[in-house]
Amino acid sequence: MAQPKKKPAPTKPAPKDKGTPPKGGDKDGGEIEMGDEGGKPAPKGGGAGGAGSGATGGGGGDDIEIDDGNGSGSAKTPDLASDLNAADANAGPVNAGAIKKTPLSWKDILVVVRKPFLKVRRTELTPVFGTTMNDNMVKHVALGGELAYYLTDVLAVGVEGFYYTHSFGEPFDLVARQARRLPTVNQYNWSAALDFHYVPVYGKFAVLDKKLIAWEVFFTAGIGAGQSEVIPRDTKFPGFTNLLIMPNVGASMRFFISKWFTVNLGIRDYVFYDHFEPPNRAPGMNASAADAKANADGALINNVMFQLSVSFWLPTSFEYTTFR
Repeated sequence: MAQPKKKPAPTKPAPKDKGTPPKGGDKDGGEIEMGDEGGKPAPKGGGAGGAGSGATGGGGGDDIEIDDGNGSGSAKTPDLASDLNAADANAGPVNAGAIKKTPLSWKDILVVVRKPFLKVRRTELTPVFGTTMNDNMVKHVALGGELAYYLTDVLAVGVEGFYYTHSFGEPFDLVARQARRLPTVNQYNWSAALDFHYVPVYGKFAVLDKKLIAWEVFFTAGIGAGQSEVIPRDTKFPGFTNLLIMPNVGASMRFFISKWFTVNLGIRDYVFYDHFEPPNRAPGMNASAADAKANADGALINNVMFQLSVSFWLPTSFEYTTFR
């Protein structure tokens, strides 16, 4: 390999009797020494004497020395084997053990099934049956329905309406016979509300390991109105009605049977402030319906109802949309 040779330090001129470089060397900008087999530089242009140095030739230029492969040059002799060994020594530890291949099986493949039912931009028509859960004096059965439109797959807005019928429970007669007093109760006639539905939970389960049933839990909150009617303790006096503001909250569960049919069950709490017949009603006191309503007693009521319903979905089918 050729590389510039360091310029030697200046030395005293050699005596004339030991040989001088040829005159032609004064014209060159520098000399090139070729190393012979013995490692001694040979003079350029047939100069005399092996003892003479080319550095004394004219011009003062840098000499270029070419390594002959015997270590006479300043550069290290390249060796491929040593370089590879040095690279392996610098590298980190490598696990040279046998590579274990794990065979794949069908159990290693997980398949995520898409939701079998989409509700977005669909209308839900729901006939509803409901019954009172927390009143042992008078029980109400509600028959009605709800119409809801799903803005997204989890958010819907709808309207509902119910008609109520009532029946007296056994405690109503027991109180009358044991305490010699008739309980004060009201009956509910109708109710209507604007509702909002939100679906935060969705899942599925297998029936006998043969059929998958999808289900979801949704919460409902709404505001509406209704009507209650006083049931007079003495049938000689007329009753009166109350117009109620009825907010409601509840939670329900829905089971998907087909693409257009579901079965639902849930609990709804209708909260309102109701007015009851005054206790001191007599022929000369609060005899009319207007007087009795003006002096009525008020109380906050929670009418908790269990609801069972089915839903029909329009349109009856849907399509998945895949974004690009």
